[in-house]
Amino acid sequence: MMRVGMLGVWGVMLALAAPGRATDDYQLGPLSEPQPGVPKGKITQHHWTSKIFADTVRDYWVYVPAQYDPKQPACVMVFQDGGSYQNPKGSWRVPVVFDNLIHRKLMPVTIGIFINPGTFPARGKAPPRSNRSFEYDTLSPQYAEFLEKEILAEVGKQYNLRTDAAGRAICGISSGGICAFTAAWERPDLFSKVLSHVGSFTNIRGGDAYPGIIRKAERKPIRVYLQDGSNDLDNLFGSWPLGNQQMAAALRYARYDFWFEYGDGGHNPRHGAAVLPESLIWLWRDTPPAPPGSGTLKAASSH
Repeated sequence: MMRVGMLGVWGVMLALAAPGRATDDYQLGPLSEPQPGVPKGKITQHHWTSKIFADTVRDYWVYVPAQYDPKQPACVMVFQDGGSYQNPKGSWRVPVVFDNLIHRKLMPVTIGIFINPGTFPARGKAPPRSNRSFEYDTLSPQYAEFLEKEILAEVGKQYNLRTDAAGRAICGISSGGICAFTAAWERPDLFSKVLSHVGSFTNIRGGDAYPGIIRKAERKPIRVYLQDGSNDLDNLFGSWPLGNQQMAAALRYARYDFWFEYGDGGHNPRHGAAVLPESLIWLWRDTPPAPPGSGTLKAASSH
């Protein structure tokens, strides 16, 4: 396993000397399991018809931690392919991890928003059609605009959400991973933290250009955690391991606050889920308090 950050490359020799295990044999730890005495947050499911992605419909879920106080703006974390991330008995178990980390004060009180990609409903004999690749793989500000003007605005009507970028993070797997990076890259005023699992930084819709773009652009105020494995995909769109390694090299060159967790996994959630608690702790470390007037409910009540 290779771990790379702004302090350089370390742990390679340690990984080589570690006890052997089967390839991609990652296991969930105790922070991904319900623990005695830890309050549980609540999850609610919702349905949305988009205007920005016209005619698409989707489900989304909202996780609210037990520690949420409407008087205090809560941090926000958005997840693409949200149905799988929010399942407390699935591969990721994000609500369980949030419960444990928030209870231990290893991350701030955070509301999770889990969004599925849009689908065009069936019409006549035509079956439903997914809009996932267009929404996730396109290098444009459209998805960030969708989050800002539709989903975050809607959830913010009911919950007091932080509106400053320091209190917001975004996450996804595969095409959802590059989508998370694109949203923060295009709108660092909306999101300051990115978590990408086996991200598709390949030529599906031009995402392989990011390393070159990062090297030439002025550094943006975003923190990035990349996870990938040496047995990830290699196909006509490119090499996922190479794409993620090039992203890490570009982020290092441009002196970003980043972490690259590189193992031997494939294109699946196993490795990302196993390191999810530590990745969230790393992302949310030293999060500042909400600035005055940053909450959505406070902003709404002032008008």
